[in-house]
Amino acid sequence: MRELAESQTQSRVTKQINIKQFLLTFFKYTSLTVVSIVSIFPFIWMILGMTNTAVDIQSGKLKIGESLGINLQNLFTNDLNFSRSLWNSAVIALATTVFALLISSMAGYGFEIYKSKRKEIVFRILLLSMMVPFAALMIPLYRMFSQLNGTPLGINRFSVVILPSISTAFLIFFFRQNAKSFPKDLVEAARLDGLKELSIFFRVYLPTAKNTYAAAAIITFMSSWNNYLWPLVALQSPDKRTVPLVLSAMGASYTPDYGMIMTGLVITTLPTAIVFFVLQKQFVQGMIGSVK
Repeated sequence: MRELAESQTQSRVTKQINIKQFLLTFFKYTSLTVVSIVSIFPFIWMILGMTNTAVDIQSGKLKIGESLGINLQNLFTNDLNFSRSLWNSAVIALATTVFALLISSMAGYGFEIYKSKRKEIVFRILLLSMMVPFAALMIPLYRMFSQLNGTPLGINRFSVVILPSISTAFLIFFFRQNAKSFPKDLVEAARLDGLKELSIFFRVYLPTAKNTYAAAAIITFMSSWNNYLWPLVALQSPDKRTVPLVLSAMGASYTPDYGMIMTGLVITTLPTAIVFFVLQKQFVQGMIGSVK
């Protein structure tokens, strides 16, 4: 009898535990489902909106419409020259990404491999610069570049947008954190083999940091592609506008065409989405490596 009672008690405890686990699992997946729907709804609405007219979008229509062709035609034939802005954004984002990865990685590698007290002081000052908002730097940057008008570094040049972004404190810190896990013995072995310092960086260090470069490339490309404030100040000619500036101008009109704007937003989102999904595995591994 005692054994029967103990087995029944144990079965009741097991059932209670199973019920608790089921409720926790149900609550977890329900919460995740709700959060996922809330997160993805703006994208779904944007995709549906590109197929509808402005009137349908304002009325809250959530069905596939028949105005996709008209919206595409209006987008690429209006006076704002959306196709030109795509080219401008692509040039700026790609150039910024390439130069930022090269310069910031070399700086982060140098701070970690060639240590000294003075370099540590410089690095700490560099980290403190992250506390300064970019809005506080716009006026000094504009005054500096405006004095170089008539040169390749003058206002209304792509170089004015690219240069402030190719060496940031965050990227230097990011690459230095990754360089901490790089075996220093490989550097000494390469020096004994007669390799020069630049050869060590390009032939020994760089191939081992592919994941870090992929993560930094995603961050830099997305930041440059979506940059709005500084291009708004620095690029003053209509033919130099980037995609965020053109989309902002579309929404600022007296009677905005929301169908055309939604179409532009979808097209603008595609490059960053493609870059992220192609490099997402390397992004995760690179971020984990930098934290270590």
